[in-house]
Amino acid sequence: MRHHWTWHRLKALAHEEWHALVTVNPSDRPWQMPAAAALSAGAPMLIGAYFDHLDYGLISSLGGMAFLYLPRTPLHHRMVSMMAAGFGYAACFTLGLIVHLLPWLLVPAITFTAILVTMLCRFYRVGPPGSMFFVMSAAIAAYTPGTLLEMPLKVGLFVLGSLLATLIAMVYSIIVMRIREPLPVPPLATNDFEHVVLDSVVIGAFVGLALALAQVLQLERPYWVPVCCLAVIQGLSVRAIWSRQLHRLLGTALGLVLASALLALPLEKWSIAIALITLSFIIETAVIRHYGFAVIFITPVTILLADATSLGHGFPREVIEARLVDTVVGCAVALVGGVCLHNPRFRAAAATLVRRLLPAYLVPPPKLAVDPKSKCGKPPSVG
Repeated sequence: MRHHWTWHRLKALAHEEWHALVTVNPSDRPWQMPAAAALSAGAPMLIGAYFDHLDYGLISSLGGMAFLYLPRTPLHHRMVSMMAAGFGYAACFTLGLIVHLLPWLLVPAITFTAILVTMLCRFYRVGPPGSMFFVMSAAIAAYTPGTLLEMPLKVGLFVLGSLLATLIAMVYSIIVMRIREPLPVPPLATNDFEHVVLDSVVIGAFVGLALALAQVLQLERPYWVPVCCLAVIQGLSVRAIWSRQLHRLLGTALGLVLASALLALPLEKWSIAIALITLSFIIETAVIRHYGFAVIFITPVTILLADATSLGHGFPREVIEARLVDTVVGCAVALVGGVCLHNPRFRAAAATLVRRLLPAYLVPPPKLAVDPKSKCGKPPSVG
């Protein structure tokens, strides 16, 4: 009887997982948004290819990813948000360049970046992709060869990419706001300690743990491990994290097949730029509808952004193998972190520790119950 119940339970779980994998969500995203995002990422590559400096174009293209933080709000809020995101994005990239020169600071710096940026994104209610690209820019910069004298040039190129993305965002916003109404500006999460502070500290700690594990394992390209961990661990529940990491693993496996075919071609500067534009358009069209399908195309894009200058010289087998191992390690750490993040006993212990370590003015007092006959008491959390 017990064996029969277990078998039916496994069949039900398998059916549930299959349904989650094949479900395609609706999307009201206009085609202009993926087109503008692709232009923000690809235009710097085209400029770099024209001037025969693909390495410069790659840095600016990474900065152009700031377009993805454009909210669907009124124009004044959109542009302020874009400029703020671009500033923070450039700050994370600069921190990564500094850490490259001070490798002993690598794990603490990426951990601190993940905690702080996740906190800010949650406080200001920044939508997807949340803190992921901020941490990704810092991680890629931390593993990019360079000297102190090259730092101003790289930061300048990155900022130019973000400025171009802001200009494209303004033109796109003027066009798209004529065909659909903007959403109201979301309120700040001013009194949500657990969502803003506690979750951010736990998430950042596991992102740092993922990078430390990658360092211990001496992975060839460890920067992708914390990024993958961060992308998965931010699920709303353990079930959501499990589903997200499954999508990530399967999507990455299929994406590596696509990347293998793409990278086996005799790539040159123009074909790399066109490939990045095309893949970016597909990703932003598909990511809301099906995350796993979008990851198939995210995989070659991240390889292009990090390794494009060394591609086009035969089949880069080590790049494919490294990305697969990085994804598996990152997803494994994210799954463990997700279980801890949503465990009541772990959260209670972590909350006590965080309240002791943080200054008192950063930690709101526990919420008080409000007597319906009284006007006293704390207001409810907006989170």
